[in-house]
Amino acid sequence: MNRVRTRFAPSPTGRMHVGNLRTALYAYLIAKHQGGDFILRIEDTDQERFMEGALEIIYRTLEKTGLIHDEGPDKDGGCGPYVQSQRCEMGIYQKYAQQLIEQGDAYYCFCTPERLESLKSSVSDKEIRIYDKHCLGLSKEEVQAKLDAGESHVIRFNMPTEGTTSFHDDIYGVITVPNEELEDLILIKTDGYPTYNFANVVDDHLMGVTHVVRGNEYLSSAPKYNRIYEAFGWEVPTYVHCPLITNEEHQKLSKRSGHSSYEDLLEQGFLTEAIVNFVALLGWSPSENREIYSLKELTEAFDYRHMSKSPAVFDIVKLKWMNGEYIKAMDEEAFYEMALPWLQKSISRDVDFKKIAKMVQTRIEVLPDIPEMVDFFQEVLPYETSMYAHKKMKSTPETSLTVLEEALPLLESQEDYGNDALFETLSAYVKEKGYKTGYVMWPIRTALSGKQMTPAGATEIMEVIGKEESLRRIRQAIEKLKKDLQEIG
Repeated sequence: MNRVRTRFAPSPTGRMHVGNLRTALYAYLIAKHQGGDFILRIEDTDQERFMEGALEIIYRTLEKTGLIHDEGPDKDGGCGPYVQSQRCEMGIYQKYAQQLIEQGDAYYCFCTPERLESLKSSVSDKEIRIYDKHCLGLSKEEVQAKLDAGESHVIRFNMPTEGTTSFHDDIYGVITVPNEELEDLILIKTDGYPTYNFANVVDDHLMGVTHVVRGNEYLSSAPKYNRIYEAFGWEVPTYVHCPLITNEEHQKLSKRSGHSSYEDLLEQGFLTEAIVNFVALLGWSPSENREIYSLKELTEAFDYRHMSKSPAVFDIVKLKWMNGEYIKAMDEEAFYEMALPWLQKSISRDVDFKKIAKMVQTRIEVLPDIPEMVDFFQEVLPYETSMYAHKKMKSTPETSLTVLEEALPLLESQEDYGNDALFETLSAYVKEKGYKTGYVMWPIRTALSGKQMTPAGATEIMEVIGKEESLRRIRQAIEKLKKDLQEIG
């Protein structure tokens, strides 16, 4: 049985789209699940779209996500070069194109852009252009004369025009298309570079790729690939076409969505491990009823035959939930290092950032949630007196004023401003007065934070901001309550 070999063949054109990351992940998992090889190949034959620095993005993304390749431009496995422009310089694609010409399966085409433009026709209200095999009828002498004259040309594959072509995809099953729909695709462009279609077939064969993983937008191209494989007498690889990824409105995920690339998601505060886990579930369902997987666990569990044909929805709400689960499970010290820059965005006063990080770790979903959650440690923003009313706590602005005025002298005389000592003092006050704990803690926490939701209780907040600031805020809250209640009448 042949060793499973998959490849990821990105173009260096910018940030890695979520769909490309999923292709890389599935190709990696298919190979590693069966103890095979994962190959990185750079497809840079489209020089117009090449972006400086994009190659570094590819390497960095694969390294961060743990999708470590066994062979590639930096790891020669005997099938190199692994960069298509370098393979082009070696004449690899020209050699195989010439072989097809000699076999009668390909031909030179000298048609001008103007003539090709004139071939456009309307079918079902869509404008299409199907090449009419005009140059297939040129004699060898005519072809040679045009080549000698240096006329611009491409090399086209001679597709059949009658009958059908079928191919098998392991996800979508057998797909059959009429041959009349298979245009004579271009193998070699006017600049001498191979097209994506041709280079892929040649490279996949020469590199021994057994499973070709790609998006289902390439389903319609598979019959053309198969015709080329058959012309060479090469074994056709196993096709695994992945379902489309859509946004919540069921439209194709685009750059406008704001979270279409791996680096977009990093900048939005998502963790790499959560992104990989989430992307793995965009079109694949594990046999177990669970959703949290490490890369190692994915490798063990991944069976690509459980992939779906239906489009996968990029549910940002689910990703946030998953990210929150990963944050909760993080080592406290590791989370603190990650959270510190976000804490410092909102708090410039001298406080214990480690204590605050511990407070928020189980309460956030993404790192950018931190500033708004902790900004009250810096200062209390204006808030409405109505915030003191809490039905469950049986608290009102009037009762809150009483609690704050009664608690203030206790807190003024308190020397130990540690959380435990403060809680003990206030608990004694609660017991003495016959109050419920929330009846006391709600107005104090409101006075300290000006928020209805905080990552910590009243005594924890006081421990962090200290005695002086705690008392200042409570005194200020008392004055505001008095003033507002007087105005209300």
